[in-house]
Amino acid sequence: MASGSSLLAQDHFLCSVCLDVFTDPVSIPCGHNFCKSCITQYWDSNEQCRCPVCNKLYTNRPEVSVNPFICEMTAQYRESIRVKASSCPDQQCAKPGDVPCDVCTGTKTKALKSCLVCLASYCETHLEPHQKVTSLKRHQLIDPVENLEDRICKKHDKPLVLFCKTEQVCVCQFCTESDHKLHPVVPLKEEYEGKSQLGKKDAEVQQMIHQRQLKIQEINQSVEISKDGADREIAHSVQVFTALMSSIERGQAELIDMIQEKQKTTEKQAEGFIEELEEEIRELNKRSTELEQLSHTKDHLHLLQSFSSLNTPPHTKDWTEVSVHQPSYVGTVRRAVEQLQETVSKEMEKLCQAELKRVQQYEVDVTLDPDTAHPYLILSDDGKQVYNGDIKKNLPDNPERFSCHLMVLGKQNFSSGRFYFEVIVEEKTKWTSGVARESVNRKEETYLDPEDGFWTIWLRNGNEYRALDSTEVLLSLRQKLQKVGVFVDYQEGLVSFYDVDAGDHIYSFTGCTFTERLYPYFGTSLNDGGKNSVPLIISPVNRV
Repeated sequence: MASGSSLLAQDHFLCSVCLDVFTDPVSIPCGHNFCKSCITQYWDSNEQCRCPVCNKLYTNRPEVSVNPFICEMTAQYRESIRVKASSCPDQQCAKPGDVPCDVCTGTKTKALKSCLVCLASYCETHLEPHQKVTSLKRHQLIDPVENLEDRICKKHDKPLVLFCKTEQVCVCQFCTESDHKLHPVVPLKEEYEGKSQLGKKDAEVQQMIHQRQLKIQEINQSVEISKDGADREIAHSVQVFTALMSSIERGQAELIDMIQEKQKTTEKQAEGFIEELEEEIRELNKRSTELEQLSHTKDHLHLLQSFSSLNTPPHTKDWTEVSVHQPSYVGTVRRAVEQLQETVSKEMEKLCQAELKRVQQYEVDVTLDPDTAHPYLILSDDGKQVYNGDIKKNLPDNPERFSCHLMVLGKQNFSSGRFYFEVIVEEKTKWTSGVARESVNRKEETYLDPEDGFWTIWLRNGNEYRALDSTEVLLSLRQKLQKVGVFVDYQEGLVSFYDVDAGDHIYSFTGCTFTERLYPYFGTSLNDGGKNSVPLIISPVNRV
């Protein structure tokens, strides 16, 4: 015989208020059944007591009575659901990361769908009412998700089923009648389909991840290269300073030995004098004793015979002009320091030459930009030479062109990294070279100093070299400059100048803050009646 639960439709066991299987079912006078808590809360929230099903009005709140038959049938129905769920091989226990069924008691099974109306998730068994009961079929089911309350409008307590294109937010149906009344809205599905190129987006995200992973590798490689460079620099600096300290210690030891040797010579000389003097003192003491004895004799013959020999003084040295020679140390320390200075200078020369070779590795191919050249300047066809033609050319006064100073910039510009170039200045009596920032004033007279965007050195009067820092610095050079090397480290804020032929460092601007592109800069100055007519020449680097 079939059980009672199989003879009745499933909707007979559903409360019409909560739309779920009865819990503590009770009957009201009109004969309809509800969960005890559901009907109680329903009447508490309304001013009048009506039946939620037939809408019958009760003047006074009626008493509810337990329906034993419905209780028994509901219990059997629940048991049948449990048995079916436990015997169904397709039912899976919810695992971490799965959405559990909200109806299952005890061991939770994996939810198959979530209902946006009931705000609950259901396994396959507990989902059956939504598939068979007419009123439940209208509910909106979605793939199981957690936090269903986030899918409900906080203002209207309705499902978020629309998308506002104006404010780019999800809204419910009632929002379109209030805050979003004049905004264009579309169903979520339509907006989703318009933005459903997730594969493409994911590919873009994966590409971004890959790029950043490559950047991490690049940064790590840079750190390793930097560490290797730092280790080499430390080892080299230790070697250099160890050699210098050894030279200082050796020079100091030699100086001390020389002074001590002089002192020993003086002491030896003094000891010789003292020995002679003590010997003479012994002889004189002996003569004094003999004279004392003779003075007491009564033997006239003996006195007269001895007197002639004792009357003659013993042979002694004239010590009047004799003195111990005091060694002179005038200039001794100075000469030792000069020798040390010479050693340090030779080491400095080696270091400067090594430094020059290192910066020459950053050589860039610089050509002159005719659009920046002052109208008096003549540029060679290859863009490597410039001189003052003393005749103003009819050129367009474009914003890039210098109008006051006899200047020209290189075409190349730099906003990061390091770069180096060389300029032949041989036979010129006046010139300026270095780098300039992009925004320098090109139409009016300006100072060629860092504050106005220039980092340069110049020659004036044939032999007067100056670095045009915030305060001009007179440069002392070993020889007349023939070729100038210019090195820039953008990130370090460094601009350095070198005498290429001598391998000497001339001057460095340090602690600079660069925020714009930098350009190689060249100034020819006036011709001085032909004395300064030779060109400035951008020279390729000759690495020896």
